[in-house]
Parts: sequence; C-alpha cells; structure tokens
Amino acid sequence: MGRALEEVTEVDPYAKPTEAATIPVFARLQAPEGLATKRQLDALGLRPGGQDPVAEVQTRGPKNGLLYRIDLALPKRPMTLAKEYALDKAMAARQTCGICHRRYHYVLPTRLDSCLECHDGTPADPASYIAPPASHHLAA
Repeated sequence: MGRALEEVTEVDPYAKPTEAATIPVFARLQAPEGLATKRQLDALGLRPGGQDPVAEVQTRGPKNGLLYRIDLALPKRPMTLAKEYALDKAMAARQTCGICHRRYHYVLPTRLDSCLECHDGTPADPASYIAPPASHHLAA
C-alpha cells in the first residue's frame, strides 16, 4: 500500500545547503580568467555544452550569474533554414492580428486577442505592420 517507514526521510526545505554543495561566488568584475557567463559564451560563438556551472558572479539583480568554463564550452550550433522558418512561423503567430490578419513589427498583447485598431479603434500607423495577404477570388 505505501512505502516502508525505513524509506521515508524528513527534509527541511529551509535548511542551508551543505558546504560541499555550494559553488564559489565572485564579486562583479572579479571572476577569474577562463570563466564566462552564457551571454559571454554566446558573444564568443560558444555554448555551455551540458557542463554544470562552476561558480557564480554577483549581479545587481536578485539572481547571481552562473559562470562556465570556457575550455569545456562547445561551438554554437548554426542556424539552419528549418530552424529559422520555425522561429519565423512562431513569431508570426504572436505578431498577427486574428481579426484583420495584419502582421505587426511587434508582439501583440495576448490579453486582447487582436491589434489595438480592431480592439478599440485606435488607428495603427501603416509603417508598423505588413499588409495582410491578398485573398484570391478566382472562380466565383
């Protein structure tokens, strides 16, 4: 029916992690050579490649930045036409009004389910969207 009592262990979710489980934290601009954040790796044309972070760097925000070893990083995978097509298709779904079918140069608010012009009549600047596809009336 249930697990045996020997298998159940109590865990304190508020307990501090043990020293062996923590990684070093460096102040801003004080990280040693050979370590980089994901953004820095991206600028170098690299990716972490599945490696775990080896340190953290303090940031101005609430989360620290994770540092990875540059020598273990792998080259970034190139963008293929299929990936580019899939990303464009996903962005088109977020940028296209469901009512007037105009594709805007920005992501439309999801709470409205339409562009502002269709929602409340606010006129849209023609430079802010791509005209909707023409409908064909071949054999009427």
